[in-house]
Amino acid sequence: MAVIEKIEYWLALPVIQVGEFTLRLLDIGSAVGIIILTIFLSKVLTRAATLAGKRSRAHDQNIYVINRILKYLVYAVGIFMALSVLGFSFDKLAIIVGALGVGIGFGLQSIVNNFVSGIIILFEKSLRVGDFIELPNGLLGEVREVNIRSTLIRTLDNADILVPNSDFISNQVNNWTLNDDVRRFSIHFSVAYGSDLALVKKAGLEAANQVPMTIQRDKLLPDVLVRELANSGIECFLSVWTEGELVKRPGMVKSTYLTAIYNSLATHGVEIPFPQIDVHMRS
Repeated sequence: MAVIEKIEYWLALPVIQVGEFTLRLLDIGSAVGIIILTIFLSKVLTRAATLAGKRSRAHDQNIYVINRILKYLVYAVGIFMALSVLGFSFDKLAIIVGALGVGIGFGLQSIVNNFVSGIIILFEKSLRVGDFIELPNGLLGEVREVNIRSTLIRTLDNADILVPNSDFISNQVNNWTLNDDVRRFSIHFSVAYGSDLALVKKAGLEAANQVPMTIQRDKLLPDVLVRELANSGIECFLSVWTEGELVKRPGMVKSTYLTAIYNSLATHGVEIPFPQIDVHMRS
């Protein structure tokens, strides 16, 4: 009994006492327990929602959105309960909300803007986990997470960067895989003047047919077109379509086709030009 009485004494011991407000160790311990329980409950509920979504064959993006919203709600309720245990009543919370409103007006606009933008992204589904995007600065990467403040992008160099959610709302973002995972690649190459363009086209199409990733259906057939009559040679490009995970590897795709084009041109004896300059000598 003496041990229990000592524990009760320490738990009832006031840590902070200002006027009528008293903060005890028991209150702090209860608040910490609520936070821990909130984190555990959030993980359990999101895992249960994921399993239920997979059983019902729901879309992965819908499952992700439900998990995020569920996580935000559980955390909000948990924080509210923890504050209540610490002695914050509704009128005090109203004062805090008013103070936060003043803070938002002065220095928290970006945080609120990013939070609202993240909610818009989740519900609008214009940016989903797994999408391959191109940022305004030309950076390519795959969307890994859509968080409260920022979105996690993994680049082709396997580097993770955080982009504020508001950037996706206010700036133009090129989503390569929004509606489907089929994309056209234009593989540029040059041939020397005097080359037989019919033979060049034949060599380019043979190169495309030799690459297994080339789509050969409907209107998505490969083609070779002349782009420009340049100073040093005839600029051409091979137009091909690929799909699936290959769309997220543009460097590898271009390298594969360029290798095939080079070998095919060499087989058909088509010359690849070198830079040429005409020099006129005046006597």
